Amino acid sequence: MPGIRGPSDYSREPPRHPCLKINAKEPFNAEPTRSALISSYVTPVDFFYKRNHGPIPVVDDIERYSVSLSGLIKNSKDLFMKDICKLPKYTVTATLQCAGNRRTAMSKSRTVKGVGWDIAALGNAVWGGAKLADVLELVGIPYLTSITQSGGKHVEFVSIDKCKEENGGPYKASIPLSQATNPEADVLLAYEMNGEPINRDHGYPLRVVVPGVIGARSVKWLDYINIIAEECQGFFMQKDYKMFPPTVNWDNINWSTRRPQMDFPVQSAICSLEDVSVVKHGKITIKGYAVSGGGRGIERVDVSIDGGKTWEEATRYQRTGVPYIADDSSSDRWAWVFFEAEANIPQSAEIVAKAVDISANVQPESIDSVWNLRGILNTSWHRVHVRVGQANL
Repeated sequence: MPGIRGPSDYSREPPRHPCLKINAKEPFNAEPTRSALISSYVTPVDFFYKRNHGPIPVVDDIERYSVSLSGLIKNSKDLFMKDICKLPKYTVTATLQCAGNRRTAMSKSRTVKGVGWDIAALGNAVWGGAKLADVLELVGIPYLTSITQSGGKHVEFVSIDKCKEENGGPYKASIPLSQATNPEADVLLAYEMNGEPINRDHGYPLRVVVPGVIGARSVKWLDYINIIAEECQGFFMQKDYKMFPPTVNWDNINWSTRRPQMDFPVQSAICSLEDVSVVKHGKITIKGYAVSGGGRGIERVDVSIDGGKTWEEATRYQRTGVPYIADDSSSDRWAWVFFEAEANIPQSAEIVAKAVDISANVQPESIDSVWNLRGILNTSWHRVHVRVGQANL
């Protein structure tokens, strides 16, 4: 693609914040500390998790960069950044979460394959750009279209970056056309993140943001948009990011028996404490995040200090001082909520958090019940252990 290229090595990687916890260097995958993650409702770009499958693309000439729209449509079209920026600009506050978030805890139950994420492989940003529904109108696809006249039912996003899983080919993914053409789904071609141009790690100059869906579908460094009859046949749609039962292993797996994962389930985690913490005697504050996919708000977060025998409801909020009402127009539909609870801790305690969304979906109690060989969607109750004592100086 003129103006942008996917390097073959890692010699031109962008700078990263030194406080990130690096889970893999090449390709670069990293997350913030727990405390940094919940330091702000809108995650600073530096602390937004980095998920990459290859070297970061390099933009040589932004004026020559364009995105090609083609496939099962009457007329193909190349869109330059100036064309996209002429469309109405929308801002959407949305949480993106890697499907492998909390994989490390799942691997402690039984070994899984994948990047070893703690609980911070997600972040909440204010994304700015054009709605995909408006972009598709430019090639004759009206709002709320499920199938084009030529039989297109899916929208495939193809990146400029190269990854080994595609044998050196580009990363790609797709979403249903019905979702892409629904302006209420808020799917964006985003060129801004938190009021600034998206940086290289997060998709500069243009990326897709699909709110409420696992991060793997929000393709960065956009190269092509294809209207296709069937869902994308790329590796990360067909041979990864699928939810299998605990009985499936690498000897008996049949990838074709499961659909690609889209919405992420209800999730929460405690961020004010590590897996094992020493605290002072008295009352402590328990803080964390909760989020659910598909635009489902958080109805409740329950916190226990006795391993789940008894529970207290935590307070929930998005912006400090503004009451959070799940599914209300005053709340950010696609974004996480923070929760907070206070408790007097006995000599030692297992603190547990679980969230419930507006559809009454609740996190499962055990990791074993959701264990899968790729270690995705660990949404089991989040547990940390504390004891009262004198912290080492």
